[in-house]
Amino acid sequence: MNTLDKSHRLPSWTSAYRLALWILLLALILGLEGEGPPPGALKTGVDRLVADLRFNFWRWEAEALWGKLTLWLLQPQRYMTEADRCRFVRDWVERVSQARRLEAKIADAYTDPSIQDPFQATAEIRAERDRLRREIAVRQPIAEAIIEEQVGVVLARDASSILGQPAPPVGIHITPLPQVLILSLRERIVAIHQTELVPGLTADRADALERRIDQAFNVSSLVTPIGGMSAWPAMVLEYPSLEWWMEVTAHEWTHHYLYFFPLGWEYEKNWEARVINETVATLVGWEIARRTLAQYYPDLAPTKEPWAEEEESPTPPPPPSEPEAFDFNREMHETRVRVDALLLQGRIEEAEKYMERRRQFFWEHGYRIRKLNQAYFALYGSYAAAPVGAAGKDPVGPAVRRVWRLVERDPRRFLQQVRGVTSLDELLQSLGK
Repeated sequence: MNTLDKSHRLPSWTSAYRLALWILLLALILGLEGEGPPPGALKTGVDRLVADLRFNFWRWEAEALWGKLTLWLLQPQRYMTEADRCRFVRDWVERVSQARRLEAKIADAYTDPSIQDPFQATAEIRAERDRLRREIAVRQPIAEAIIEEQVGVVLARDASSILGQPAPPVGIHITPLPQVLILSLRERIVAIHQTELVPGLTADRADALERRIDQAFNVSSLVTPIGGMSAWPAMVLEYPSLEWWMEVTAHEWTHHYLYFFPLGWEYEKNWEARVINETVATLVGWEIARRTLAQYYPDLAPTKEPWAEEEESPTPPPPPSEPEAFDFNREMHETRVRVDALLLQGRIEEAEKYMERRRQFFWEHGYRIRKLNQAYFALYGSYAAAPVGAAGKDPVGPAVRRVWRLVERDPRRFLQQVRGVTSLDELLQSLGK
C-alpha cells in the first residue's frame, strides 16, 4: 500500500495561489500564437495556403479550460486515498490499452481477405470497443487531474513552486493533436516557420501541400504528427502508457515554465534557443517523470537514464565480432552529419537525393518515414538530449547535457542555470569555457 495521508497530497489551495494561477494561465494563453518568424512574405504566403487547414486553438482552449474549470469546482479525486488514486489511473490506462487493441482487431478484419463481411464479423468487438470508449471518456478528466497533481507534487518539491504549489500550474488534456507544418531553408537546416494544422490530415493532402509550399517559396517543408504541444492545458496524445503520460506532462510543463524567461521568449526567433529549450524540456521531463513514478508507481520507475554519460569515447571502440542490430538513432545521426556536410559545400540537390536514399534505407528496416528532408531535421533535430540522433554534430545538445551533469541532474538548479541562456556561447560561458 502506497497510501499517503492527506498532508502529503497536493497542499490545499489558497486565495493567493488561485490568483497567481489565473495570472499564469492568462499569460500562457495569450502567448499561444503559432511558432514562427515575424510577419513577412513567407509567413503571409504560407498562412494563405493553409488558411482552411489551420487548427482552431481558441475553440480548443475554450472547451479544454471549461472542462478543467468544471472539474476544479468538484475535485472528486480529493476524496480518494492515494492508493485509490493510483489504482484509478492504472485502471484507466488499462482501459485505453484494451480499447486500442480492439481497434487494431477491427482494422485487421477490414484488411483480411478471408473475411467477407467485416462489419458483421466485428459487431461484438465494436460494441465492446464503444463501451470501453464511453468509460474512458467519463474517467479521463479524473485521471488527468490525478496525473497533474502527482507530477505537480514532485515539481513543487524539486523544480519550481509558489506557496507550495507547482509554478506554473500543471495542466494536461489528452486529445487528438494537430499536425505540425514546419519549414526549413534548403541550404541550411533551421526552422524558419511553423504552424499547426487540423488533426487527421491525410498523407496525400499533406504531400500536396508540401509540394505547393516548396515550389512557391523554394523551401523544405514537412507535415507531421506530434506527441504533445505546450498550450495550456498541454495537449497530449492518447497513448497506452502511464510512463509516457508522466514524461510528456513534465516535458510540457517545462515549456510552460520557460515561457516566463529569456529561453522561452527566444524560442520562435532563435534556432539555438529552440534546441536548448527542447533539450532542457526532454531532460527535465524524463527526470521528473522518473521521480513521480518512483513515488507513486515504483514498479514502473526506470532505473537508468536512457542517454550515455559522454557523447564520444576518447578512443574508437573495437570492431564488432558479429553484425550489430540496426540502430535507428545511430543511422539517423550518420545521415544528419552527411547532410550537414553536403549543405555546407552548397551541394543542395545532392543532399536531397541522399536523404531520399536514406529514407528508403530506413523504410527497408521497418521505419516508415514518409519524407526525410531538411524540415524533418529542423523538427526532430531540435530534440538533442540523446548523444546520437537527428541533431547530428550540433554542439548545442552536448553543451546542455554537460550543464545537466554539472548540476547533478537537479531539476531546480538546472532550470535556474539555463532559463536565462539563449545561445551556445552563453551555454559555454556557463560551463566556464
